[in-house]
Formats: sequence, structure tokens, C-alpha cells
Amino acid sequence: MPASSPEGSPPSGLRDLPVLLVAVVWGSSFLAVQRVAEPGTVVAMLVLRFGLVLPVLGVVAWRALRSLSRAEWLGAAALGLVLSGIFLLETYGAVHTSATNAGLIISLAMVLTPLGESALGRTAPPKAFLAAAGLAVLGVALLTGDGGLRPPSSGDLLVLGAALVRSAYVLAMARTRAVRDSDVLAVTWVQLAVATVVFAVVALSVGPAPWTVARSYGAGQWAWLLHLSLFCTLFAFFVQMWAVRATSPSRVSLLLGTEPLWAAVFGITLAGNRPGPLALLGGALVLIATEWGRRTAPAPRPAGREDATAVGAEAGAGEPTGEPAPA
Repeated sequence: MPASSPEGSPPSGLRDLPVLLVAVVWGSSFLAVQRVAEPGTVVAMLVLRFGLVLPVLGVVAWRALRSLSRAEWLGAAALGLVLSGIFLLETYGAVHTSATNAGLIISLAMVLTPLGESALGRTAPPKAFLAAAGLAVLGVALLTGDGGLRPPSSGDLLVLGAALVRSAYVLAMARTRAVRDSDVLAVTWVQLAVATVVFAVVALSVGPAPWTVARSYGAGQWAWLLHLSLFCTLFAFFVQMWAVRATSPSRVSLLLGTEPLWAAVFGITLAGNRPGPLALLGGALVLIATEWGRRTAPAPRPAGREDATAVGAEAGAGEPTGEPAPA
């Protein structure tokens, strides 16, 4: 007999729905990036995207921000520099490859992170996990070559680089003692603020100014930009904060792991991506491998609130974070 929900709390299906919606909007973020950014306007778009979010998060996090120590500010700022690298690689990659490829390749971070954890801990990962990693590599080879022998595109390689940096970011987050027990919202705001400053500085010498790009946007582009800011970043962050308290972290992880599936759905149905049969097989192998890898990954070391902080910080990634966040 299934366990009943605590009195006054929604059924598990209703609790899962907002988290699933986060996976859906993250999956749509790669298509959204392609609608609002070109290779020359990526940095300006990132300034606009996070510039719209920071004031709202800042108001909510103001009290917590005032209580951060100097070490916490510095630790969060250092992680923010890494986060900016994830967003730059992922977003530049997304405008140079298909939305389907971007969403599937970035999901490799779920396999790469446990491999990095094993390397740092000098422990051998389970054989089943290594098999899953090998299957993921095969899937990416088929996907990016569209079933042929062609080398991956520059966009594919940039997104793969973002997956590698995202894995390093998660590992660094878990080992940064200064922010391990810090307020999640405050640390996330500092990271996103530092990343936005990096984008603003880079924008001074790369591409048009953010305000010039903002003036050039039509109604449709503004709608996509607001989608990235309000749904892929703000909505995703607050849902995750609520979800880790309302349900189990494993359940949240499983639901968010459907992001690459939604990226493929949006890429094929809305962006007009038409992968060949072997490329479709490669995409399916990536999905199977990442889920297999998640289930067979080596058990993580006992951790505190850093896991929740990492999740919150990647809400803009999709992005790494997540994931900047997806793109």
C-alpha cells in the first residue's frame, strides 16, 4: 500500500511537477539562446540575461548577503569566475551547434563529475560506471559526427569544454570550505554577480555593447530573453530551493536529469534539427549512458549543504549552471 502524503502537503506527483518543469525550461534554453544570440552578441546577451535577474535575487538575499564573512565572499567570488567560464563556453557552443547536440553533450557532466571525484580520491570507479562512460563517449561520437566519420564541430567542442568545466566547478564547490555552510541564496547571488561582471568587462572589447543589443531586439527576442532570465534562471533557482526541502535530492536529480531529453525534443520539433538515424542512435546512447552512470556512480563522500549550493548556482546554467546552469 503506498504511503500517504503528510496532512496538508501535496501528493508526490504535484511536488514533482515543478521540478519536471525546470528540466523542460532548461531543455528549451539552448533553443532560446539561438533565438537571442549570434556569435558576435553572446557576451552582451549574457550581461542582459543576468542583469535582469540579479536585482530580484539581490532583494531576496539582502539580509543573508550582509551576514557573509570575507572568506565566504572570496570563496563565492572564485567560484563565480569558474561559473562565468561555463556560461561562456556553453553559450558560444550553443550558437555554433544544434540545440539537440548542445543539450545532449552538456549532459556528459553527469558522467564526468564522478570520474573526477574518483581521480581526486584515487579510487577506481565501479566497472559498470566505466562501461556507462564508454557508452556515453560512443554516443557523442555518433551524435556529433551525425553518424559519419566527420570530426565534431567547433560548437560541439565548446559545449564539451563547458561540460568538463562544469564538472570541475561541482568538484570545486564541494571542496571550497569557505562556502560549505554558507547561505545558498547569498552564495549563488555572489557567483552570478561575479559572472555578470566578467561578462560586462569582456563585452567592452568583444562585440556590441549590451544596450546596443537590447535596442536591436524585437518583441520575439525580448520574449526569449525574458524566458531565459525569468524561467531558466529565476524560476529554476527557487523551485530547486523548494524541491530539496519538499522531496528527496535523488528524486530531484532524476527529474532534472531529463533535461537533455527535452533539449532534443525542442531541437527537433521547433529548431528543425534533423539528425540522421545513427545520430539519433548516438543521442539515445548518451541518454542511456548518463542515466546508467548516475545509477552506478561511486557513492559520494558525506557532504553538507554544498550540494544544494551547487544546484542553486547552476540554475542559470542550465544553464552549469547550470547547467549555468544550461546555456
